[in-house]
Amino acid sequence: MPTYTALTTLPGQDQAEALGDAMERLDPEPTGVGVFEMEDGSGLWEIGGYFTEEPDETGLALLAAAFGAKPFAVSELPQTDWVAKVRRELTPVKGGRFFVYGSHDADQVPEGSEPLLIEAAMAFGTGHHGTTLGCLETLDAMIEDGTARTPVLDVGCGTAVLAMAAARVLEGPVVASDIDEVAVEVAKANLAANGLSERVTCVEAAGLGHPDIAAHAPYRLVLANILKAPLIDLAPDIAGALDTGGHAVLSGLLLRQADEVIDAYHAAGMQLRSRREISGWATLCLEKV
Repeated sequence: MPTYTALTTLPGQDQAEALGDAMERLDPEPTGVGVFEMEDGSGLWEIGGYFTEEPDETGLALLAAAFGAKPFAVSELPQTDWVAKVRRELTPVKGGRFFVYGSHDADQVPEGSEPLLIEAAMAFGTGHHGTTLGCLETLDAMIEDGTARTPVLDVGCGTAVLAMAAARVLEGPVVASDIDEVAVEVAKANLAANGLSERVTCVEAAGLGHPDIAAHAPYRLVLANILKAPLIDLAPDIAGALDTGGHAVLSGLLLRQADEVIDAYHAAGMQLRSRREISGWATLCLEKV
């Protein structure tokens, strides 16, 4: 499957961050957006998006013109043997009690850990990214203090690593959903590899309207490691799906984006309980009051 990048530059952090936010609303939307200050002393900021569908170059041109940026350079990335790359480069990750690993590192699982196997061909969302690791560490802390309870919903589950972590430790229903058909198949394969197919219901769904999601509401814990824009859009629905005293663990957020998401969930009747920062990314834990 071809993948694409779209890159541009402009001076000024505020304008660059605003352009990065606007890119998240493109159709097709990017699977990731980054905003970084260039290290050449030029004072320029680079804004980039990663796409799994060919981006709308007209939409990108309009955005660049609106924000005074250079025209986007759109490139199709070469095909990569991701299985071989993952086997070479990805090492196991420990997030609290959870140990995320590939089958090629099965001999490294520490005694007493909660192992989560992610096959090399399905490595997105393995815990190496600061957002996934932040969610695992937050979930571990909640298990420790008794605030992590079922039913659990993992929205935008990807590999289902967060749903699997919850199902490993907590008794009760766990539901995992993703808008992408391929991600759902990946999640189901990982659940089977970990012996958790009977513990986690996995569905393809946009939002929280799927019957299998509604059947287990109200939830005591919602996990959502996605992007800022959908997190804000889903704030009323996530809050509505939670029981009073239930928690939402949210990530996929650059540090500068966290306050806007917190405000959206405050408006929906939730209060911030903790904030974890790892490698420039924020993970939030909020409680429905």
